[in-house]
Amino acid sequence: MIKLWALYFYTIRYLKVIQLVNRVSRKLKSYKPNHSPRPPRRKQDSEWLTIRHRSSKIIFKDTFRFLNVEHSVKHKNDWDSEKLEKLWRYNLHYFDDLVAEGAVERRDEHLDLIRRWIVDNPPLRGTGWEPYPISIRVVNWIKWSLSGNILSEEALQSVSIQIRHLRKTLEFHLLGNHLLSNVKALIFAGCYFSGREAEKWLETGLSILSAELSEQILEDGGHFERSPMYHSLIYEDLLDLINLFVVYPNLVPAENIDRIYETAKKMGAWLQVMIHPDQEISFFNDSAFGIAPKPNSLFRYAAALSIKPHVVSDGISWLRESGYIRLQRKEVVLLIDIAPVGPDYIPGHGHADTLSYELSIRGKRTIVNSGVSTYSSGNQREWERSTAAHSALEIDGQNSSEVWAAFRVGRRARVSNIFVIDNENEFVVEASHDGYKRLPGKPIHKRRWTLSDQKLKVEDFISGSFHHAISRLYLHPSVSCVRTSRGCGMLKNSNFPIRWCVQDCDESIVLAQYFPEFGKSEDNLCLEMIPSNHHCGVALFW
Repeated sequence: MIKLWALYFYTIRYLKVIQLVNRVSRKLKSYKPNHSPRPPRRKQDSEWLTIRHRSSKIIFKDTFRFLNVEHSVKHKNDWDSEKLEKLWRYNLHYFDDLVAEGAVERRDEHLDLIRRWIVDNPPLRGTGWEPYPISIRVVNWIKWSLSGNILSEEALQSVSIQIRHLRKTLEFHLLGNHLLSNVKALIFAGCYFSGREAEKWLETGLSILSAELSEQILEDGGHFERSPMYHSLIYEDLLDLINLFVVYPNLVPAENIDRIYETAKKMGAWLQVMIHPDQEISFFNDSAFGIAPKPNSLFRYAAALSIKPHVVSDGISWLRESGYIRLQRKEVVLLIDIAPVGPDYIPGHGHADTLSYELSIRGKRTIVNSGVSTYSSGNQREWERSTAAHSALEIDGQNSSEVWAAFRVGRRARVSNIFVIDNENEFVVEASHDGYKRLPGKPIHKRRWTLSDQKLKVEDFISGSFHHAISRLYLHPSVSCVRTSRGCGMLKNSNFPIRWCVQDCDESIVLAQYFPEFGKSEDNLCLEMIPSNHHCGVALFW
């Protein structure tokens, strides 16, 4: 009981007053839908630039596949069935299929789906009327309309009712990426419709967006939740806004547009640093494939909007404000996490992955973090956020940051003593964190990475006292691992051999699981190293 109260204390102490007040007010307020006649539509000056990022999730007319799980939605109650995971229901209400690949051929299905949603989901009832699904759905309906499709009068009226409710229920209790999605929807509706009510939506959206861009997008271009997946989603949001302002020119002040354009440019450069040579995102914090558009699709979208791509070359790319470092030497890319778990008041998408790393050699992922398969509370979610699920060091069976429940964090690891050295023949990065200082022996973990053209050495140093520690090195499912002698062995990635040797530790090769997508797992291997004292190391040679 004491431990639980301590977790609550260290979790709640970081929240902003606006979050606490908003949580209480949402419980006390009762909301009623506003059925006033909708505002008139605004005439668009040009067509929406259509970029199809996503594949279709409609399997049959009334069957959908989200998060690698398939369900039918044939009856009214199926839209909000409690048998379905909450995140699956969210995806059902997003209507992403309206802007997916092949959407033109499914126009009649989409018309019927919109009609069904309006009939089966009356105002303010069920998951579909929560602010986040409203935000994404409204934007998708408007994008669909701007692409040459016709929203019925019934649908236009529904959009107005949805936006009115959204404006009263903006997610100030969560902030972060949720609030950005909320204001994006307000801006879309404020441009799409005309009249005083629409102007208020637009003014509210632009005002909050301005403040949130300053807060959420760091100087190096990274989103402050430090998730490459959510960063990609918000990057897409800004590109959509730039696209919208082309459709409705002279509606938004030029300085607002310029700022969004420059922010999007920085976000694109950040994303280029945080992807592997396979052109997919790295797995730090909540990140998985299949949720955000692929990076290359986003870069094509940006280029179509006259945002030039950023080119990453050999050398050291240090995202100082975000806390990530990319080391690139010829055919080798090493991505290092020296970041905080996230913004103190919204660390829900953070993992206990401090000082973890990922490695690609010759375009192939070799060392990985384990990824994410679920947001549902339970053992699986807690494990995927744990230190044990990452290429990191665990002390006394504890997490480097106190991740708990589905989206909670108590005490957090803080990184210090960062050194980055660029020698002619090698790169060296060193950093420490105090995440285990709360333990009786007050241990501090320091890690050093040394990368040359044909070798990576990773060393762990532990000061203070502890009972036991495990340094883990997770391998991509395509990589095999065998021991050839005591303390040494071979990795094989697409018939490309890599020799490994450990120092000052006992090692074992164990079976593990890799989660590249929600609802999906693959078998992989993990090299576990148990330090014999206060130091251990592993070296890879290729």
